[in-house]
Amino acid sequence: MQPVALESLPFVGAVEVEEGPAGLVLHRLPAWARAQTTEPTLGLIETMPAGVRLRGRTAATELELDVDLTVVQVLDKDPVPAVFDVVVDGQPVSSVSSTDGTRIVISGPGDFDIVPGATTTIRLDLPGDPDPVVEVWLPHAATVAVRAARLSDGATLTPVAPAGRRWIHYGSSISHCLEARRPTETWPNAVALRAGLDLLNLGFGGQCMLDQFVARTIRDAAADVITLKVGINIVNADSFRERTFVPALHGFLDTVREGHPDTPILLVTPIICPSAEDAPGPTLPQPDGSYSTVPRPADLSTGSLSLRRIRELIAGVVAQRDDKQLQLLDGLSLFGEGDVADLYDALHPTAEGYLRMADRFHAQVFADGGLLA
Repeated sequence: MQPVALESLPFVGAVEVEEGPAGLVLHRLPAWARAQTTEPTLGLIETMPAGVRLRGRTAATELELDVDLTVVQVLDKDPVPAVFDVVVDGQPVSSVSSTDGTRIVISGPGDFDIVPGATTTIRLDLPGDPDPVVEVWLPHAATVAVRAARLSDGATLTPVAPAGRRWIHYGSSISHCLEARRPTETWPNAVALRAGLDLLNLGFGGQCMLDQFVARTIRDAAADVITLKVGINIVNADSFRERTFVPALHGFLDTVREGHPDTPILLVTPIICPSAEDAPGPTLPQPDGSYSTVPRPADLSTGSLSLRRIRELIAGVVAQRDDKQLQLLDGLSLFGEGDVADLYDALHPTAEGYLRMADRFHAQVFADGGLLA
């Protein structure tokens, strides 16, 4: 095996690649945006490289990556593995997973311990044919710092720019898909592979709050189509009331439009969450691991948002704006009342549920006759 210079590794799907003492860290938000929040969860989530992949042509039969992983463990359950998927000409062919490295052990809301771990080596088998485009999709549910890379002796890795339309997607944990079995099975990644799109996945678990630094990040990035799946984090965190949500959504769209005046934009409303359909948040984890809203006195609920109400408000924003390139998709058509059995914690879909969402989103949005076809 021969070493590969870290700075030559052809990553796509990241906003910024930071090289430092810990190796390469793949960021989904730029440094200036990261400096504008004090929320530690976002700092962790945006370094989970959902949708980020190595992409190029190589005759190598093997690729080794020395990585520092940070994986998540809830209570006494097994840690969520970090999975690396090998994709050849758009088709997933193999996976390698690891639970080595540092562990974040979550024992309750806001209560966690960090157990340090060591560097691990990920060995990936490659086809050994220089013609196909080879991609390595990085873990969606772990942070990854790449310390070293090696290829089979005599082999090179030539970057290949993505050929499809550039798709930027912004969303919550239901777009980050931590519960998916592997990176190519998160619903945005699965749709991108099926439709041949160059995805920038800005799905941030628990952190889809219409932050203006995200709007400016999207504004400044290349995009052929943009989808924004918003609302469920806002209800579940009780972070906006009706008075502030509507102007914030308009402002987010205004900022995105500054950089993309004619780009098709699709606003997607929340999928189903039974406890929050008609009750306002906050929605909090319960002792059995499920999520439900917290009852509150009526006099504290004025202007608060349920999912049913926030869907109405989002539809109203789309109708109000004079924007022929702005469309609406009902999130209940992706995951609705008939799918509740696949909300494993009454909030997040199961791995199978995410694959069903991928099928439905692709059919409604990017397949022939779809909203953004």
